[in-house]
Amino acid sequence: MKTHLAALVAGLSITPAMAEDWSDVQGRAAGQTVYFHAWGGDQRTNDFIASVGEEVLVEEGVTLRHVRLADTADAVARVLAEHAAGREDNGSVDMIWLNGPNFLAMKQQGLLHGPFVADLPNAQYLDLSEGSANSTDFTVPVEGLASPWRLARFVFTYDSARIDPPPADMAGFVEWAAAHPGRVTHPDPANFMGATFLKQALIELAPEDVDLSVPPTEESFATATAPLWQWYDALRPHLWRQGGSFPANESVQHQLLNDGEVDVSMSFDPASAAAGIEDGLLPETVRVHVPAGGSIGNVSFVAIPKNAAHVDGAKVVANALLAPDTQARMQNIEVLGSFAVLDPARLDEAGKAAFDALPTAPALPDRSDLGASLPEPHPDWATRLTDAWKARYTK
Repeated sequence: MKTHLAALVAGLSITPAMAEDWSDVQGRAAGQTVYFHAWGGDQRTNDFIASVGEEVLVEEGVTLRHVRLADTADAVARVLAEHAAGREDNGSVDMIWLNGPNFLAMKQQGLLHGPFVADLPNAQYLDLSEGSANSTDFTVPVEGLASPWRLARFVFTYDSARIDPPPADMAGFVEWAAAHPGRVTHPDPANFMGATFLKQALIELAPEDVDLSVPPTEESFATATAPLWQWYDALRPHLWRQGGSFPANESVQHQLLNDGEVDVSMSFDPASAAAGIEDGLLPETVRVHVPAGGSIGNVSFVAIPKNAAHVDGAKVVANALLAPDTQARMQNIEVLGSFAVLDPARLDEAGKAAFDALPTAPALPDRSDLGASLPEPHPDWATRLTDAWKARYTK
């Protein structure tokens, strides 16, 4: 991770005053323990976070503790509870991996520290222009209150030894599922992956005059979801277990794919198929499929609660996550395989070389294979959508 002081010495878009400020941040951060609340459901991600912890301990004297979450909302609820109890400093959560409704909830209630992102030395490698993926979260302006660290794209995975690629669009899944009864399903929409499956269909099927970038009204929600529910009503009888039960998350659905119970799975990580093969969790013939019109994409962020006990240490960790060699290692399929958030045009020669040297794999798509990145609907759509699905399809 070549320390961030090197960038400061080079003076790349960092003023002397900023350099002195960052030195102050590093000085205060040394010796701190940062409690990073992050989803813990993927071992590769857990291992990567641990490796970043090893680096910041050696280079910055900061200890990183990964508090593994089953649901990001748990960390948000803790911060909310501390705020309600009047605990305005020395909070128990120093940093959270979040986006979407969780980011919006904390931003609306003024519970985030910042803005701080532009002051990170490694922010020089980011495109932070207005409207860029790094400055907007589910259509909500980030305004420097959360730092990006990995890209996400919704993709399907399938076993090419058993089937041809899945349908080119969501509408085609009804006919495909009817011809392959019980061979496709989706995670429970209470899980973000199941909700994303529904959002992908919503984006493709909603009337063009419905604006998904703003919170839904009763009228706009009814108009947008009418074709969605018609589509889902036709699809559901052909799902695995006739749509009577659903995998809890994508890991469970990947296991169903590996066991031959279904032919299609899904992920928010284009490298998940190659990673699963690498780890012996999926057949070598599994490949990635993206709808012809593109798929939902977003950026994962880390944010610092306003009452965090170790703000400076959290900033050091956020900056470390953006170091070019760390981002390249994250994108390495043998390590994690998640796509980097850095702008390649802003990298120096060493940074470009680190990415150029990355290994490839037959199941690992190139960015050009992923097609268009479709923007996430406003977070309120996801909440309304999952609630409506539950009311319609569960007893």
